[in-house]
Amino acid sequence: MEMTQYLDIFIEESKEHLQAINQQVLLLEKSPEELTIVNEIFRSAHTLKGMSATMGYEDLANLTHCMENVLDAIRNKKITVTTQVLDVLFTSLDHLEAMVVEISEGGSGKRDVSETVRDLEALEKGEMTKSVSHKADKPAELSQSFDQYEKQIILQSKEQGFHAYELSISLRKDCILKAARVYMVFEVIEQIGEIIKSIPSVDMLEAEQFESDFKLSILTKETGEEIKQRILKVSEVDEVVVSEINTERLNDSVHKESEHSAEKINAANETKKDESSSTSAGGSAAGKTIRVNIERLDQLMNLFEELVIDRGRLEEISKMLKSAELNETVERMSRVSGDLQNIILTMRMVPVEQVFNRFPRMVRGLAKDLGKNVNLEIVGAETELDRTVIDEIGDPLVHLLRNSIDHGIEKPSVRSTSGKDETGTIYLRAYHSGNHVFIEIEDDGAGINRQKVLEKALENGIITKEMSENLTDKQCFELLFASGFSTAEVISDISGRGVGLDVVKNKIESLGGSISVDSTAGYGTIFSIQLPLTLSIMSVMLVEVQKEKYAIPLSSIIETAIIKKEEILSAHNQKVMDFRGRVVPLVFMKEIFEVPSAMEASEYVPVVVVRKGDKMAALVVDSFIGQQEIVLKSLGQYLSSVFAISGATILGDGQVALILDCNALIK
Repeated sequence: MEMTQYLDIFIEESKEHLQAINQQVLLLEKSPEELTIVNEIFRSAHTLKGMSATMGYEDLANLTHCMENVLDAIRNKKITVTTQVLDVLFTSLDHLEAMVVEISEGGSGKRDVSETVRDLEALEKGEMTKSVSHKADKPAELSQSFDQYEKQIILQSKEQGFHAYELSISLRKDCILKAARVYMVFEVIEQIGEIIKSIPSVDMLEAEQFESDFKLSILTKETGEEIKQRILKVSEVDEVVVSEINTERLNDSVHKESEHSAEKINAANETKKDESSSTSAGGSAAGKTIRVNIERLDQLMNLFEELVIDRGRLEEISKMLKSAELNETVERMSRVSGDLQNIILTMRMVPVEQVFNRFPRMVRGLAKDLGKNVNLEIVGAETELDRTVIDEIGDPLVHLLRNSIDHGIEKPSVRSTSGKDETGTIYLRAYHSGNHVFIEIEDDGAGINRQKVLEKALENGIITKEMSENLTDKQCFELLFASGFSTAEVISDISGRGVGLDVVKNKIESLGGSISVDSTAGYGTIFSIQLPLTLSIMSVMLVEVQKEKYAIPLSSIIETAIIKKEEILSAHNQKVMDFRGRVVPLVFMKEIFEVPSAMEASEYVPVVVVRKGDKMAALVVDSFIGQQEIVLKSLGQYLSSVFAISGATILGDGQVALILDCNALIK
């Protein structure tokens, strides 16, 4: 069967399943006793295994199969969830993700995962957890798990005067016939009691599928010391540790499990009822969504952009012809196309959680590497953003989060000394405001050291000593975005190479957004990113500068005004105007873009007051044309660095208007 036609679906669904597994494993870390989470992970892993095997990616399928075995063992309470188990599961996920990425890039998905497979197999056999338990000197009753039947046998035997022991037996490392020695040990024990459980299983012991240690749970009337001495008589047995199983704890556990299973039966009955009622009420709700390739949506968007240009052209013709019937038709077409535009834009909107969801895992790993305790709080993950912006925003956010963990959050001992909670918190927020989406990364760490930033900026020649004396805190923090700037004293894998924040700023600005930073020493830092909802269609104010037309994004405009020439003032060799009691610098568009003079100067000067954060400027133009929706077209790679121009658009009359980048005009 030809599989290439299903490859895109396979990659997309694999990524979704891996993301789901990642999230569920993080939840499992918080609630290790919650078996419903294990079942969720198992279901996703099982589906992934099936898909991989069908597509012929054997390495992927085999690794997932090993993971499945471990999850099954957790589900059946053969092993308990520990940090060690979680670490191996996360490592397996890293491999699986790398394989899927390789397949998506045209690779075969093959990868050397033998070490991880060995770890998973050891977990499944209980060997890794056993060694940890031994090292930690945990009580014997916690090192093995018993099912309900085994627990009942132990409790009943206790009532009849038997002792329940757990034996940890180590054979000599150079033992050649391990299975024979195990058989001899079994024979010794069966003379004085009964074996109820072994780790690894009897089959694996017979097949010599163990290193040199194994565990037995036994019932006997002999004393622990007597058993130990008997087993030590078997040749090549190196060590025997005998521990009595705590039956009181076992008894409590049996009661709890009985209650728990009763609750589960009730819950299952209720769930069944809910499912049946929701199925009958919801009808065919599940069949109302379809998966659409983003390229097809892009094509649809491109076609719609052409329609918007033609709509503008029709509106122009309608004005010229002054035909009532044509006007009516054009107005109706404008209304319908406006609704259509909203629907297409909505189709392309996806929640930012698609990006945010990968961060908890990353934060966990980084915090662990750096020996810090970090809690990530995500707020507003349901906020929607255009798919093209979503695809681009991931890397800048990764940079900022790494920066917060590495530079912001202090070590637990430092936080404790400063009277803070040992666990630092990073808030990742997203919310809508107007035509923009704001994303904030806030930490409660040490904050930015102003003096250190200034010293580094002086050292690197970014500012002069005179400038450093007059900088406000905000201006000082802005220096962090200078190219190659870094305050890190030690270069690490995480940060300190002088690459990062300048790259972040460039990426955000290339998306039509902006980034700012604010910080309070000792209390933390907040990075705020402002992004446009969409990149392709925008509302603008069309203006004329001499005979040329320019488009100013409405999102940047505060107000338009017409002032008299005598209202233009001078301050510090700069033309300014008074705007509601505030001095605002004038930016003469004709001079900036060197537009040839074609009109006589008027006594009245039209200005467009625009803003960038807290800063404002008044753009001096020659006339206003009006508000319009335009389609943003890029200038292409040859004109990618034109000053203060973010793109161009085709107007209804066929003319080309350049779109202003107001952020570049305001300093």
